[in-house]
Amino acid sequence: MVHGKVPGMTEEKTQKDQQKSYLYAIISILLWSTVASAFKISLKYVDFMQLLLYSSGISTTVLFIILFIQKKSLYLFTYSKRDYLMSILLGFMNPFLYYTVLFKAYSLLPAQEAQPLNYTWPLMLVLLSIPLLKQKIEMKSIFAIITSFTGVVIIGTGGNILSMKFSNPFGVGLAVGSSVIWALFWIYNVKDKRDEAVKLFFNFLAGFVFTLILTVFYSKIIVPDIKGILAVIYVGLFEMGLTFVLWLKALKLSAKTDRISNLVYFSPFISLLFISFIVGEKILFSTIIGLVFIISGVIIQQYKKKQ
Repeated sequence: MVHGKVPGMTEEKTQKDQQKSYLYAIISILLWSTVASAFKISLKYVDFMQLLLYSSGISTTVLFIILFIQKKSLYLFTYSKRDYLMSILLGFMNPFLYYTVLFKAYSLLPAQEAQPLNYTWPLMLVLLSIPLLKQKIEMKSIFAIITSFTGVVIIGTGGNILSMKFSNPFGVGLAVGSSVIWALFWIYNVKDKRDEAVKLFFNFLAGFVFTLILTVFYSKIIVPDIKGILAVIYVGLFEMGLTFVLWLKALKLSAKTDRISNLVYFSPFISLLFISFIVGEKILFSTIIGLVFIISGVIIQQYKKKQ
């Protein structure tokens, strides 16, 4: 006997999956929108190396628990030496190098400057794709890059573009540099076809070891007070660990990934609201204008890719 599909069942399931996808995506975006504020608060109690040490340790633990719940923990012992070496390399790039640079930038800059400057990574991805992936750059991409970097200059100079005097040149360089590291990580990570959750665990495990070595030699291991502990736990859970898994779940359930991916553009603007209300920074008009330029450049580039 051949069983036919129950009318409406497939459509109903697809609709429910899409609704779940939006829910996971919205939760992820709201959580990511709070992390710039969490970085600044955490850095009041620990230095940038200690913040990375504790938060990456928490993320590694959380990701292992998730793998255990998903019954993927056995995958950890099934890979080749080349796979493990790849994990060490990617773990050095992210979380170790990426967050070391990013947290240092946050320690030097107001959160409203560091957060949008870090958001230039999609444009860095385009530039790095030229030498690494042998892709040709088009006029629309050039326009997108110029648009976004105009936003970088607006934010970095506090709106005084003609002066070209950055509030903190080193901090601005680090914030933009972190986007270069993230773009490099993305290029090499996408070539690794292993399970995403397993890759994340190995990356954070390797990154934790690198951070431990750096902290021992250049900082010190301390136990922060209760406020500091809560702050680094929050960063470890909602910037690095759990939120990535929720986002991957949203992408997996969505019928079309662009329905979800486009929601990310709301995150930096929501983040400014949290920075204002939680951190207490007065959001400059130049920050908003600069962020609009950066996001506009990213959207122009994404539109080009979609076409």
